[in-house]
Amino acid sequence: MRYYLAIDIGASSGRHIVSYLENGKMITEEIYRFQNGPEMKTGYDGKQHLTWDPDRLFQEILNGLKRAKELDRIPYSVGIDTWGVDYALLDENDKAIGGVYCYRDARTEATIPEVHATIPFETLYERTGIQFASFNTIYQLLDDKKSGRMDKAKRMLNLPDYFHFRLTGVKKQEYTMATTTGMVNAKTHTWDEEIIEKLGYKKELFGELSQPGTLVGEFTDEVAKFVGYKAKVVLPATHDTASAVLAAPLDAQTPYISSGTWSLLGVEQNVAHTSASAREAGYSNEGSLNQTFRLQINIMGLWMIQQVRHELNDRYSFPELADMARANPVDYEINVNDQKFMAPESMIDAINSTVGKELPVGEMAYVIYDNLAKYYGKALEALEEVTGEKYQTLNIIGGGSKNALLNEMTAKYTGKKIITGPAEGTAIGNMMMQMVGCGELKDVFEGRQYIKDSFDIAEV
Repeated sequence: MRYYLAIDIGASSGRHIVSYLENGKMITEEIYRFQNGPEMKTGYDGKQHLTWDPDRLFQEILNGLKRAKELDRIPYSVGIDTWGVDYALLDENDKAIGGVYCYRDARTEATIPEVHATIPFETLYERTGIQFASFNTIYQLLDDKKSGRMDKAKRMLNLPDYFHFRLTGVKKQEYTMATTTGMVNAKTHTWDEEIIEKLGYKKELFGELSQPGTLVGEFTDEVAKFVGYKAKVVLPATHDTASAVLAAPLDAQTPYISSGTWSLLGVEQNVAHTSASAREAGYSNEGSLNQTFRLQINIMGLWMIQQVRHELNDRYSFPELADMARANPVDYEINVNDQKFMAPESMIDAINSTVGKELPVGEMAYVIYDNLAKYYGKALEALEEVTGEKYQTLNIIGGGSKNALLNEMTAKYTGKKIITGPAEGTAIGNMMMQMVGCGELKDVFEGRQYIKDSFDIAEV
């Protein structure tokens, strides 16, 4: 029996999940979990910035790998996925220069207009298919250039690629994650050298792109000594949403919502949609397996309710908040994708000021869920206009698929049949691509059949 280990790191927590195939089913087991979150620290420019702690995260990666041995779950292969856009810049000694900035940091506010003055956004979208977001890597890198951080850099590695490198000593840049940078050409599926050259970024930072399922290498002797064994490292789709969508039990090209801190609503497509109508609708073309695309839109997602809960000292569980919302329906309209909700000092204050009154907890939870579902409905209408298709079904995957109230609201505002699950879509998709890469599964089609037969898939 072969064990496969997915290390799925999100903005608030990470986990190690082991999987194996038995009697036609995929069996999974969570063996380790750890906390994550950005912190205010002094950046390369000497100013305070929102950053991640990559050394602590890597230590947690090692701790979970060591735990696998203690539980007699030594993996045949390992793969890491994270959120998109963030990265490490490595110097000539392969050390990260100035740490790792968080995508929620405000440092791109000054660089966005400069990037667009050099290359109009309409041109960027036409070339890459990537929708504007203030945190896209393309804008972060200009701050690195202006601060001098880029001067000593020899390679850029997105976070999963960086952690894979630290496990193996091998540098790979994975395709699905690379597309989130806003610098991969949608037609050639390689780094867009014209964009890189016009912005004055160092070309040596950008290596050859690799597909999910590619072997990275094997644990270094140092890693093996700490964890107690050697294992292969195989690329999953390292962007967490790409992994989650690969795990979705989709029939043909069915729309999905990957529901977590962010909600990603979209549909798999064979070619990128880079028209003005797609751009104006807010849709992005992020990379998927075999140079296909996820035509999707970023929606603020459960971030808002997570922050409200945190500000209330985690007094209520998420199921309790959903029950309180169900008992306190109100009719206040907010735009959940408004920039004011991206990283406010107080989410509660931001919502109260928007609706113009102080809301009790139950009403505030209802406002978040109700307006999130409304946004889903509008976004799905826009998707149908962009693709020229009418869809009957919407698949909701990820942790948010367990929120019965939000699922009911989504059915109401979209008018679609809602299929939910699997809840652990990202980790399952991660492990499935490792199995494909190692030859245990033939392809994604076979993997999705295993997933259908193995996990709770329900209709609302």
